[in-house]
Amino acid sequence: MSFKFFDKLSQNFIELLNDKDDYNVIVEVENEKSFTMHSNVLKCRSPYFRKELENIIPNENNIKKITKPNISVVIFDIILKYIYGGIVNFKNVETRFIFDLMMTANEFEIEELTKKLENLLIETKSSWLKSHFSLVYRSIFNGNNFKDLEKFCNDIVAKYPNLIFDAEDFTSLQESALVSLLKRDDLQLEEVIIWEYIIKWGTAQNSTLPVDLKEWSNENFTTLKTSLQQCLPLIRYFHIPGIDVLKKIKLYKKILDEQLWEDLNQYFMAPDEPVKSIILPPRSILVQELPTRTTELIKPSSTIITFEHIAEISSWIDRKSSTYSLTNTPYEFQLILRGSINGFAPQTFWDICNGQSSTVVITKVKGTEEILGGYNPLIWDANTNSWRKTNDSFIFSLKNGNIQNSILSRVKRSEYAICNVSKSAQKQYGPVFGNYSFYMYSPSSNFTLDNNSECQNNGYYEKAIRTAATNYFSIVDYEVFKIIKKTN
Repeated sequence: MSFKFFDKLSQNFIELLNDKDDYNVIVEVENEKSFTMHSNVLKCRSPYFRKELENIIPNENNIKKITKPNISVVIFDIILKYIYGGIVNFKNVETRFIFDLMMTANEFEIEELTKKLENLLIETKSSWLKSHFSLVYRSIFNGNNFKDLEKFCNDIVAKYPNLIFDAEDFTSLQESALVSLLKRDDLQLEEVIIWEYIIKWGTAQNSTLPVDLKEWSNENFTTLKTSLQQCLPLIRYFHIPGIDVLKKIKLYKKILDEQLWEDLNQYFMAPDEPVKSIILPPRSILVQELPTRTTELIKPSSTIITFEHIAEISSWIDRKSSTYSLTNTPYEFQLILRGSINGFAPQTFWDICNGQSSTVVITKVKGTEEILGGYNPLIWDANTNSWRKTNDSFIFSLKNGNIQNSILSRVKRSEYAICNVSKSAQKQYGPVFGNYSFYMYSPSSNFTLDNNSECQNNGYYEKAIRTAATNYFSIVDYEVFKIIKKTN
């Protein structure tokens, strides 16, 4: 017979954590707070601390010091209470906090806590994981510790491969993430398209490769082959149409094994004859279902805003007192302009947005985490020079990073809600809301080069949407969306 008194044990160890007499380890986090601890406890509870402490020379007082500037005080305090007392107590926190706590627990190699938080996110916070897909996907493949989250994400990417393969930062994807996708039998891409993507990825890993393939040496092909050694065996070559093999694969035949290339040629001439190479099965094609509002969320076409932002803006458009759920947002945000694609000249805005109604402008401020924007229910008219009246426009800043709360500011002087600027002014002015309440302006005709865009609290809209010391800002990117009502 045995008796287990874990509650009392946990309480005693928490008391030990608070004991300032016998500690021999100091951990400083965020460069602002130091925690005192005991090396024996840390070594027993965390493989990370065991390895770290073995390599640190103590000072004259026999104290070992560890610095973790990128971990928050609040999160580290929770980690410590788990290490000492086996207790994790948090409530009324945002999902991002739970995600960051999981990543920190993984960093300290605390497997039990990491796994618990991973399952919590999947089981109760799946909407957040989907709406922050890029962040989640690129975080979990650093290592090999989030198998359930990897499967959760890859199940989505297999069905919606554009989330990753069409992303602007696709070529920075971790090799382990790419390999895990190529292993999927249900990856919904034509095999020749997959081939083109991995060539793009592999080439991007080697910046010294010539742009013109005709200038490639044998050494260049060997370099690419080395970069793709984990990916090449996962391509289903024998299920690529012969014409695509001729046009797409043959250009890079030097990165393939000689036997594979010989077998491919034989296969297309005599498909019933045996080959020496392994023939992987074809990828399965899923039956497409009609989309509904409750289907899986796909990453919006924006590189700036998330689905949570879209739900919030949609609720403002409809003057809802509460925010729409992520699966019941009544509007589609159709991207019609992105600065990083179409250019940052003010004239570009008027050329593309002329005649467009019900639009949202989104800007990302250079040097901060701010996302500023405005909604115009009216038509942008590049052929007039006049103020337009509406009671339904608004400007805003969105919660993001260190910005804890969104700010909504509705039009106050409706006759000056929106300004369509003259032809001559379109070389410097982009969209204008109110009399400089929120507008984009560049005397050098490039919004990213000037610090002249502005937000003023001047009575034309209800309140200021910035809390910065200056009204002026520059941008790193901006987007314009046409707002379209969904149909059932």
